[in-house]
Amino acid sequence: MKKVIIIEDEQNIGELLQLHLRDMECDAIHFTHGKKGFDHALRNAFDLMILDVNLPGMNGLAICSELRSAGIKSPILMLTARTEEMDKINGLDCGADDYITKPFSIREFLARVKAIFRRVEIDREEIKAQHRMLSYRRMQIDVEKRRVAIDGKGVDLTPKEFELLYMLATNPGVTFSRKDLLNRVWTQDYEGYEHTVNSHINRLRNKIEKDPDNPEYVLTTWGVGYKFNDE
Repeated sequence: MKKVIIIEDEQNIGELLQLHLRDMECDAIHFTHGKKGFDHALRNAFDLMILDVNLPGMNGLAICSELRSAGIKSPILMLTARTEEMDKINGLDCGADDYITKPFSIREFLARVKAIFRRVEIDREEIKAQHRMLSYRRMQIDVEKRRVAIDGKGVDLTPKEFELLYMLATNPGVTFSRKDLLNRVWTQDYEGYEHTVNSHINRLRNKIEKDPDNPEYVLTTWGVGYKFNDE
């Protein structure tokens, strides 16, 4: 049974989502207060979080960012207002896996949830099939455990940072445009949000490069996108 945390301050919406998730045989718990939901998520493992942006006590963007900083990699589906485009962009930047805009249909919501669960299962199966350690210069990537080390020292990456690195590292020398990376790593069409990729690449470089301004691993192909060093 999938464990789902819903943090949504509108009681009717939260209860409706909880009801339909339970019909999917999910163990869904609902919080209307941001800080209370965040504290529960820190103490209890979960398979998916449904997270509203505007919450009392602690907003959704802060919750998402803090959970990722704490090393929690479970997928997060962000709920945003249709007119608040920056919420969508900031949500992706702080580590959300997907977003859905209000108002939305229950059918669309359930389709997004099922797609997230399906991607997680596919990722697990691919990792099992590709059980191996990748090595590049001073870097080691443990594919199964989704761990990265530089000179033997572990590097704490968010899920999206790891997926970006894995995508580039397994295709050394191949340049991916920002749109390519959005579609491959986020698996949704986020037309116009290419700077989200830039933000994640910058954070990734700050973690894996000795000198982020002169990267050794993740290189910029000017005017096109990014590639992994194949020299």
